[in-house]
Amino acid sequence: MTFPQFVYKNVIRNKRTYAAYFLSSAFSVLIFFVYAMFIFHPDIKSGVTHALAVQMMIAAEIVMYVFSFLFVLYSVSTFLKSRKREFGILMMHGMTRNQLNKMVFLENMIIGIGSIILGIAVGLLTGKLFLMVGANVIGIDQLPFYLSKKALGLTIGAFFLLFLSISFFTTFIMKSNRLIDLFQAGQKPKKEPKVSVVLSLTSAVLLIVSYYLAATATMASLFIRMLPVIAMTIVGTYFFYTQLSVFISKLLKKSRLLFWKKTNLVTISNLAYRLKDNARMFFMVTIVSTVAFCAVGSLASTTVLTEQSQIEFPAEISYLAKDQQPIHKQNLVQIEEELTNNNISYTTNEIEIKFVEISSSSSQYTTEKIVALAFSDYKKIATEAGFEFKEEPLRGNEVLAMRQSTLETFRPVSYVLKQEQLNLKPQEMTEHVVFPFQLIQEDGVIVSDELYKQLEPITTELYTGFYTAEVENTNGMVENLVEEGLAIPSEERPWGLIVRGTINEKLLSMYRMMFFVALLVGAVFFLAAGSFLYFRLYADLDYDTRQYLTIKRIGLTDQELNKIVTTQLALLFFVPIAVAFVHSGFAFMALQSFYQLSIATEVFQVLIMFLVVQILYFFFIRYRYLRNLKKALI
Repeated sequence: MTFPQFVYKNVIRNKRTYAAYFLSSAFSVLIFFVYAMFIFHPDIKSGVTHALAVQMMIAAEIVMYVFSFLFVLYSVSTFLKSRKREFGILMMHGMTRNQLNKMVFLENMIIGIGSIILGIAVGLLTGKLFLMVGANVIGIDQLPFYLSKKALGLTIGAFFLLFLSISFFTTFIMKSNRLIDLFQAGQKPKKEPKVSVVLSLTSAVLLIVSYYLAATATMASLFIRMLPVIAMTIVGTYFFYTQLSVFISKLLKKSRLLFWKKTNLVTISNLAYRLKDNARMFFMVTIVSTVAFCAVGSLASTTVLTEQSQIEFPAEISYLAKDQQPIHKQNLVQIEEELTNNNISYTTNEIEIKFVEISSSSSQYTTEKIVALAFSDYKKIATEAGFEFKEEPLRGNEVLAMRQSTLETFRPVSYVLKQEQLNLKPQEMTEHVVFPFQLIQEDGVIVSDELYKQLEPITTELYTGFYTAEVENTNGMVENLVEEGLAIPSEERPWGLIVRGTINEKLLSMYRMMFFVALLVGAVFFLAAGSFLYFRLYADLDYDTRQYLTIKRIGLTDQELNKIVTTQLALLFFVPIAVAFVHSGFAFMALQSFYQLSIATEVFQVLIMFLVVQILYFFFIRYRYLRNLKKALI
């Protein structure tokens, strides 16, 4: 048998241990390859949406590649630690240090090249499906299958370099242990895990404070709190697994009713050791899973923004005329004709807007004029838009601040008009958005009808709103007047125009595309997290076998063995996922400050999807682990 043949058979004999690592690497290659096929497809040409899709996939490629490097590096280092006894036997039979390094190098390259071949092969088989789905998501014509040499070369080159670099690196990190240490690896009795009460309390405080800051975050404070909360959560999570969880497990031992109940004696006795041994792995799984949950959940929740657009844009088509030019009549006639030709039933209204000059204001921003609107006209806009209107009519000098976005918060600002030094001091903000901020960018107020009649404007503008229940049918209307559904007033353009159907479609297409990209990247992260659990579990199989064999000799039944293993595996699989769920839950509570509508349903669906996958994976691994364990106990 030649040396390469020996290395190859060595990999095949350890296929059980390498399975999750190999499949996770192949899946990363698959996603990288199909993204590259999309990026280099000749039919992906120009356009904002197309360019954004390509940019997002390039970003996803970079993120996945960096993550794959870290994943492979961690996996290889874990395998090396679990094979010390094997290395000792080989060195006892005459294998030199150089031959050992060469063997490890070749093993890594065999697995790496195999995962590249499998990932690209599956990518070629599923490439057409990916291109169909991707084209549908970004709203372009169906893309024919096209095998790009650039995509193929980039994938092979990038991952070959990745596995080659790590294979070289692992030969340098292998320490030259004594034979006695290699043979006794995994057989030495484990030391009692030590725990620090101070670090345990620090973990609890950091997590509680970070959760509180996330739960109470507002739109204004979110960006300020984001980095401190992330840092505290990461540090708190690390100490939770290395200190606090071990501290809690030791407290469980002191409860005689719980500790001495049936098989709890074995389960809880091993709990502190397993938590301490697997602390880093638990930490990595939790952080990786949290990133996956937050990425997919955040983008799934953005679909709410299309529903929220009805709040942001009260009218399906909004037109603002800044002067009396004839072009306004032409534009309005075109809008009406297109609505009629598309058989869209609609209603319309015209609202006069006054711009009044001010002499001073309490705002920190310098302004010379503000927008004023009569309360009856505001009510007309809200009623036509289908909003539930509950606000009481204004009387005398009562004033409301004009809301122009759902993200806007009330700022108590008072204005003194040049006209008779009238003092306008809003006490609260309108409940509904009045005009989209893209049309009217100045501050505004809603005043009583009596006061509105008394105001002497420096200029007036005319707002026309078109309202219909068939918002999706307005997509693509008046394309000669708007770009991507929006035309903002400027010095050259004396009018503004917003088509909500077009904006909705563009937003929905972008969100679907972002969700599609994030879902695949999240799947890579989640699969890698499962792989960490898998090969860590099988790395401890020999130790577990000796432990359960000893207990079985004193009367442990198969039913009790199943119960102990199931409990310990459940802790191994679901503790990090549960912590990741909690982290993600508070992250989504902070994200909710960006939305007026609830995102709870979308977030719940994403978390349930990941939980179902984890449960299925748990039962699959439990079946295989119990089968291998019982074979070893015979």
